[in-house]
Amino acid sequence: MPRPTREQLPKPADMFDRDSEWSELTAFASDTGPEATLAVVSGRRRQGKSFLLDSLARAAGGFYFCAYEATEAESLRRFGEELGQYTGTVAPMRFDRWEQAIDALLALGAERPLPVVIDEFPYLARATPALPSIIQVAYGPRRPERLNSRTRLLLCGSSLSFMGKLPSGTSPLRGRAGLELVVHPLDFRQAAAFWGIEDHRLALLVHSVVGGTPAYRREFVRDDVPVDLADFDAWVCRTALSPRSPLYREARYLLADESDLRDRALYHSVLAALASGNGTAGRIAGCLERPISDITHPLTVLQDCGLVRRETDAFRGNRSVYRVGEPLIAFDHAISRPKLALLDRGMAEHVWETARPRFLSAVVGPHFEQVCREWVAHFAAPDTFGGMPIDVSYGTVPDRAARTSHEIDVVVRGAVGQDNGVLLSLGEAKWDQVMGTGHLERLRQAERLLADRGVDTSAVRLACYSGAGFTGDLRAAEARGEVVLVDLARLYSGE
Repeated sequence: MPRPTREQLPKPADMFDRDSEWSELTAFASDTGPEATLAVVSGRRRQGKSFLLDSLARAAGGFYFCAYEATEAESLRRFGEELGQYTGTVAPMRFDRWEQAIDALLALGAERPLPVVIDEFPYLARATPALPSIIQVAYGPRRPERLNSRTRLLLCGSSLSFMGKLPSGTSPLRGRAGLELVVHPLDFRQAAAFWGIEDHRLALLVHSVVGGTPAYRREFVRDDVPVDLADFDAWVCRTALSPRSPLYREARYLLADESDLRDRALYHSVLAALASGNGTAGRIAGCLERPISDITHPLTVLQDCGLVRRETDAFRGNRSVYRVGEPLIAFDHAISRPKLALLDRGMAEHVWETARPRFLSAVVGPHFEQVCREWVAHFAAPDTFGGMPIDVSYGTVPDRAARTSHEIDVVVRGAVGQDNGVLLSLGEAKWDQVMGTGHLERLRQAERLLADRGVDTSAVRLACYSGAGFTGDLRAAEARGEVVLVDLARLYSGE
């Protein structure tokens, strides 16, 4: 049997980046193989999923339907009207049940591969809980309607907790999807290019506030980009801290997309505790004055939503920390929410003047550490650390003699030859400090402590990451091969 061919449709000229996502979607949509297929596309709201899928449908002559919150009857009526317009029928198509509607979609692909998009699928499933099972039955292995169709059905939604479960676990659609695509925010390099910011320090400050969500530049601030570093403070006041800006309330609305969140006040409190530096389950529970059992489920759901990430200590596998995964939420809980009464009265400049030091320490500092870890994972060349980085995390090295511990911001494990899991690097990241030999000596001490515990440190390369630069002595140590130095220029354009 000849292999199915896959055509690469030309990407729209007004689509920024998203080359990988477009390639995956067009390959799925144009697959000439027999039988109808199914894809699940997810990602937080504002990432450009609808733009991608609408562009795909337009480029391939497919059908695009975007649902909204409505009853089953109203959704079926709208669906029939739009499908009738697409097929050119004289009267709107009418469906009494979703079984009929799904079969009508399968019939669209009778002649050729055809992308069919159902956007905001969770809204339909909320009104018709049996809809995933209905699609499962429609896609039965021996069902003639599926075998005689080449419809490429794409189900899309912004509720990560719902969409993540759709093709997995005990879901009726488990194993049915031929493509599972998550549309992530732009990474820090892509975000700088998208915002048109060439100053690396300014780019990271802006990324600390809005992350890599494309819509925040276009729809939310209407292309208001800080002119330079001197304009950054004023930009924050007229966007993220201004009640007139949609960005001001966006962090609070992000939780509204998740149907699994019941007690939203509790979830906001968990996020506030995280933004205040309480990274363990015990410290979060203590901050909220609740037993740990009360916050276990919220933390799990927030992870499923992509709003919180859990990181395991590289040297203490039984210890984990939680961090806010969306920059705008971290900014909101650390800076905006504690001062909402003042901000609502238009006192953004006053709030920012007092909150700026906290922004640098509680928001930018941790964000810079995460960006450094992302750089190692996605941009550093293998020879930078003497091997291919595989796992990048943080770590804690106890110093019992000094009754203290060393927090290692960037711990790199990877592959050297045939060996996997080799400890490649220990690194420290400082956003607003010029780093010197004192930082290097602290890393050397951590390396000695690990060696004393029996950890193989023979391949370790020490690294310093700084947003403010390095002393001459540390640059000299780099020249002697004693340390890897990563500044903002290297983060944004080097390897």
